[in-house]
Amino acid sequence: MRSALLALNQANETGNYTVLRDLSAPGFRDLNTAARLGEIFASQRAQKLDLSGVAVIDPQLTLLPQIETNGLLHMAGFFPSIPSQVNFELLFAPVDGRWRLFGVSVSVGSSTPAAPVPAPAAQQPPTPPPVKPEAAKTPPRPAAHAAPRRTGTPPEKAAAPENQLVPPAGSAAQD
Repeated sequence: MRSALLALNQANETGNYTVLRDLSAPGFRDLNTAARLGEIFASQRAQKLDLSGVAVIDPQLTLLPQIETNGLLHMAGFFPSIPSQVNFELLFAPVDGRWRLFGVSVSVGSSTPAAPVPAPAAQQPPTPPPVKPEAAKTPPRPAAHAAPRRTGTPPEKAAAPENQLVPPAGSAAQD
């Protein structure tokens, strides 16, 4: 987890995403050139987002590491720091006995605690759409995205950003 986020930090600092790409799983490399990763994380690079704190701060996991039905290791959480916290979601694929990066999402949010918004009492939670048989057979696609800066919203309550690249339906990033 730390090494993936530190590799992203170094790529953002240098503008060179080759090492991040080369350390990733083959499926991630096949779909993401170093230039494409540079485009995906351009806003973080322009903001000079500093992720180096992940080297020394203990993460708070909001999704404990779990093996999804497609074999990917999935985890999410944040590194609580002042004045901003680093929110992350990571997917790893097993490659030659090692977990390699398969998907990454990173954003920065306020470290100020925010009260959860209560749901209306009469409203039922949404029912997920049924999975089409052909979607269930489709292997997951690796993804990388830089989520826009969010403030005042804990990572578990944050809405997905519109420019987010996520694995398709049926992959490990779907709940």
